[in-house]
Amino acid sequence: MRKNLLILFLISSYWLISCEGKERAAEETPIELSIDLVDSLDLEILGNPLMASVNKEGSLVSFFDFPSSETIITNSNGEILGQFSKKEDTPDAYGFKLELPVLWGNDRVILIGMKGIFIYDLSGTLIKKIDHAEAMGSAGSMSMPGLTAKIITLEGKEYLMTKSFRSRDTYPGEQKFYDTYKAVELVDLGTGEMQDFGPFEPESKFLDGMGYDQSDYAPAYDVQSDKLYLSHGSDPTLYIYDFSTKEAKLDTAIYLDIPDFYVVEGKPRTEFSPGSVSINGGTAAIRNILVQDGKILVHYYPGIDPRIIEEARALWSSGQEEEGEAIYSKGSSNTKPGIMVFDEKTFSFLGTLDFPTGVNQAGFMASNESLYFQRTPDPEVEEDFLRIYKMKLTEK
Repeated sequence: MRKNLLILFLISSYWLISCEGKERAAEETPIELSIDLVDSLDLEILGNPLMASVNKEGSLVSFFDFPSSETIITNSNGEILGQFSKKEDTPDAYGFKLELPVLWGNDRVILIGMKGIFIYDLSGTLIKKIDHAEAMGSAGSMSMPGLTAKIITLEGKEYLMTKSFRSRDTYPGEQKFYDTYKAVELVDLGTGEMQDFGPFEPESKFLDGMGYDQSDYAPAYDVQSDKLYLSHGSDPTLYIYDFSTKEAKLDTAIYLDIPDFYVVEGKPRTEFSPGSVSINGGTAAIRNILVQDGKILVHYYPGIDPRIIEEARALWSSGQEEEGEAIYSKGSSNTKPGIMVFDEKTFSFLGTLDFPTGVNQAGFMASNESLYFQRTPDPEVEEDFLRIYKMKLTEK
């Protein structure tokens, strides 16, 4: 990739637990890790796109522009290869968006919505539609840089892995919901067959008899070398499964000892009703898991102090929206997300990394060799561009 700029007009925005028992994890000799700048991409386009995904080779990047509902695909030089919108009144529209656009190889992009899983070419021509495993009732989604479904390789074949949106004929106010819940869906893109995985394990906090919002348990996951790496939102535990297309067998669980991580407390289940969906963007969560170059990267968000969230909600409810927003924003600015790093083979903890300076800390994405972060605009200057930093995790 040439060292060029991708310009875009922007108006926006340790404990180790095995299945045989528990033991204290042995720490390795500390190593020095850093995230170093390799290149940057700039895109010339009017709009407000959010960095969505990158293909494995790093040759394509997708964006989603919320005001226009446009999916935008560029090459590594920032040249637009595709730009299209699928409004709900078009025959090949995916409906309410559930995931950001996912690149598949060098010539396809996948949009997941209430109406199904839609595979398009880069110009927006529909190639294939896959129906959801169950008819969709209600659902919600949060959109953050690089947080979307993934193309994974399992048993030598590529699959789509996404959050599971099955209702299972229940809702979070019933015990059945927690007993039958599965976090992720494995989709065979050829046949359309689906299989769900990732229940709440017996020790999970989400089996404590309380009720939880969708954002409380939203999964973070990745698959590498026939291992499924999975966390359930506010539960700071990394579950590692021996994984196949037929089953996920728990191998190891790592408790993530994260300072100032506000583990969410449940609510009475009587506060939930069928068909309702509640999402809180300030909830502490494991937001993403990426396995790359022999290392497991766990992106966490410590969350906003629940007392601040309640105070802000009370102000909003009383009509004092500006005051509530100010308190919420102050609480958000005091949080410090980070990236925990583990060795892929030994699961040993290698250290915690801060996000690079000047980037959107809500998320990032990865190709086979690089990490990608979305630059934050200068609050003191009116800017007309967006920049994506291409970086590398370096061991010194």
